[in-house]
Parts: sequence; structure tokens; C-alpha cells
Amino acid sequence: MTAALLCLHQAGEAAVPLLVGVVVDEAIGPADATALALGLGALALAFTVLSFSYRTGARIGEAAELAAGHELRLRVAARVLDPRGGVGERLTGDLAAVAGNDATKVGGLVSLIGFALAALAGGLVGAVFLLSRSPLLGLVVLAGLPLLLIAVERLGRPLARRVEREQTAAGEAGAVAADLIAGLRPLKGIGGEAPAESRYRSASTTARDASVRAARGQAGYEGTITLLTGVLLAIVALLGGRLAAAGEISLGELIAALGLTQYLIGPLSEFGWIGSEFSAVRAASRRLAAVLDAPAAIAGGDDAPAVDGPAAVALRGVSSEPLAGVEFAVAPGELVGVACADPAEAAVLVDLLARERDPRAGAVELDGAPLTGLEPRALREALLVAEHDAALFEGTLREVVAAGDGDGGLDRALVASAADEVVASVPGGLEGEVSARGRSLSGGQRQRLALARALAANPSVLVLHEPTTAVDAASEAGIATRLPLLRRGLTTVLVTTSPALLGVADEVVYLDGGEVVDRAPHRELLERHSRYRELVLA
Repeated sequence: MTAALLCLHQAGEAAVPLLVGVVVDEAIGPADATALALGLGALALAFTVLSFSYRTGARIGEAAELAAGHELRLRVAARVLDPRGGVGERLTGDLAAVAGNDATKVGGLVSLIGFALAALAGGLVGAVFLLSRSPLLGLVVLAGLPLLLIAVERLGRPLARRVEREQTAAGEAGAVAADLIAGLRPLKGIGGEAPAESRYRSASTTARDASVRAARGQAGYEGTITLLTGVLLAIVALLGGRLAAAGEISLGELIAALGLTQYLIGPLSEFGWIGSEFSAVRAASRRLAAVLDAPAAIAGGDDAPAVDGPAAVALRGVSSEPLAGVEFAVAPGELVGVACADPAEAAVLVDLLARERDPRAGAVELDGAPLTGLEPRALREALLVAEHDAALFEGTLREVVAAGDGDGGLDRALVASAADEVVASVPGGLEGEVSARGRSLSGGQRQRLALARALAANPSVLVLHEPTTAVDAASEAGIATRLPLLRRGLTTVLVTTSPALLGVADEVVYLDGGEVVDRAPHRELLERHSRYRELVLA
């Protein structure tokens, strides 16, 4: 519909100089008032049609463009949130640029195609009208248009490659800059500002220079196309003037020819803009496709977890660098601590339990079923892993923490995590606002709210990774006391080196060198292993 209406608009534009020429020859020259009135009426109708068709076509195209861009952004968001993973290694700024700028650019292809077809139709209609006034002028335009289109296509190939390289470089540098500037706030006051600001300045300069190079190449391309268009129009105008001087065409036909030549500047000059836009869309579509078609980090199983109440978790000979043959089991309803001498061991263990990755050897099981055979989304509802650096979204405290539990579970989770103190300190309580990423809160407050969110979800199996590192000692002791009470009867795994949390675990699995060294209550491990004492008491 957009293309049809825009083509109708171009036809109306081309008809105007033709009608003016007819009025000059048939009404003004013979002084015919009736013909003049009819000619003016025809011109008014042409202007009405071209105005209505453009406004309506552009509005429909804009709506379709916005809808297409929105749909692409939803697809990017769905891919990023896909439980199979695969795009997590990308920078946040990079993904934001793809979901924002690139999706918008590719969505614009909907209306861009309409404008391209309209420009082509306008050129052809103008040439046909010229052909009806003067066969020679029409043939010149009909011969020149294909040559111009060939030039656009040939010049567009290297530009597309250059624009893609420069836009990619600008996008990557901009993503780095965005992530760096987002990370400057936590570095305030600890001496990390200068290095981070230096890296940000370097990345920002790289992004600026790459954008300038891309714009320079695009401007050169458009300028070249404008020059070629001008040459063609100059030839038409010069030839038309000679024909009029020789008496081969009338005054009205000369006016129509010059008007059509002037009109053709519009659709012909649009070829340069359209070609450069297509180049930018092509580059954006490749980056968009790289995210949407990114291979999954894990294979998706088809079976739903057969979990009803507390469930068992087990690692069977799991090897995944730096873990080597790790084997232990957590019985249903048990609270087990896992203390890793190397933080890298803890990070990999958490990733395996969250199924962000699969082990190189061995298997992680939920109630005897390997995680690799379970449907990822359903798996994560049964086995929830709350990672150390959990993010908070913008909204009220209730929206940030609540997990759809309307039976008082939210209140119990807030108390168990000591987040009720955070709620009391925020104006408005649970209806108080939290800024994006929880920047309006301290690190300890954010961590307590993240813990409350995990507890409120009340999964059959909950894995907590260092949930109290930013919490003061008194609050940590309170959490250690209340957490086992809240999780009584449900399976809980605490991956931590906190002595307060390990002290309330039924047993602690001690890993060192990628292997299970021992498993026993916390007090017994303190007595048996000096390295364990150093690890948790240092």
C-alpha cells in the first residue's frame, strides 16, 4: 500500500509540469477561458491527489516501519532471554545497539522499499511524459536511467563493505564505552576512576573516528550519485532548449520538458540516498542476524522436570575446567554448603548447576535425570540459581522482589534476607521506587533484595552463590539464622566461603584443586583441614 500510494504521488508530481504545458498551449496562447478553467481544475485535482497519496502513504509506511522495528526488538530480546543462552558473552552495550539502532534501521527497510519503487516509478513516468512531448528527450532519459541505476549498484558495493566495517567498529567501540561508563560509578573513591576514564576516552574516540569515516564514505557516495544525476539532467535541459529554439517543439512543450526535467531531480537524486540507506540497512541486518542466529550455548532438552516438592541434585564425575571428576549429591530437603578454594571453581560449578554450560564429561542430575535432557525453561523454574552479581530492574520494591506469591511468602523472604530493613529505609516502603540496576541503593541493599527475590520464588532447589559478600556481619548472622528456617523441607545449595552460612549447613563439600577433598559438617572440616580454615576464616 505504501509503495502504491507513493508511486501515485510521483505520478501526480510528474503530471503537474505536463498539465502546465498543456494550459500554456491550449488556454493561455489562444486566450480560451474555458480551457483555462478546465486546466486549472485539472491542476487542482493533481495537487489534491499527490498531496493525499503522499501523506497517507508516508503515514502507513511510518507505522509499518515502527511495527517492524518493534517486532525485531522483541525478537532480539527473546533471543537474549532464551534459556539456551549463546549471546551472553556479548557486551551489554553491543546488544543494546543491536536491539536499538540496528533493529530500527532494518525496520526502516519497509518504507525504504516504498520510496525506492516510487523514485523508480517517478523517473519512468517522467520519461514517458517526456517521450510523449518529444521522443528524443524521452529516449535520452530512458537511456540514462539504467546507466544511473548501474552506477548506483556498482558504487554501492564497496560502500556497503566500508560502511559495515566502520559501523561495526563504531558499534563495538560504543558498546565498550557504554559498559565502561556504566561501570565508573562503583569505582568512585577506590582509585579506579583514572584507568576506567582513560579506557572510556580511548573507546569513545575510536567510536567517533569510525563514525566519521563511515559518514565520510556515505557522503562521498551520495555526492557522486548527485553529480551523475546532474549530468543527465543538464543534457536533457540543453537538448530541450535547442529543440524549442529550432521550432520542433512548442512553448508549452518546452515548459513541460523543463518542468519535467526539474521534477526528475527529485526521484533521480533519491537514488543516491536510497543506495546509501540500503548499504546501512545491509550492514545493520548482518549484525542483527548475528544475534538472532547465534548458536545456543546448550542443547535444549524436551522433558519436563518430574519435580514435586524437594528434589535431589547430584554431580556425577563432572569435569569442566578447572573442575576434574567432581562427584557429590544433595538429598531432597538438605541444605549443603560448597566451599571452593578457587573462585573460578565456584563460578564454573554455578554455571553448570544453572546450565549456562554443559560439562565436558560427567553429568549434573536433578532427581536422577541429567540436566541435558530437560527443557531449559522448565528446569530453571525447578532449579533456581541466584548468581552473585544478580541485577535489579527499575520499578517499585514490590515489583523488584515479588515472584507472584500472594500468600505471605514475600514478607517471609524479606525477613529471611534482612531486606525488610531495606524496605523500611526506602520512602514508600514496598511501593518505593528503585532506579535501574538498583543504583539508588548501596551494594549491601542490592544484594539483600536479590536474595529476597530468590527466596520469594520458592523453587524446589535453590542454589545461592555468595549471597552475603556485601552484607555487614550482623545482617549476615541474621540471614544465616533465618535462611534454614525458610528453606526447611526444600533443597538448598550454598556456594560460599562465608563461615556464618557454612556453619548452618547440614554438611559442607570442600573443593580444592578442582576435586572434592572432603565432605563433613563445617566444624569438622575446620578441625581436619588447615587450608579450609584459612579459606573460610581469613
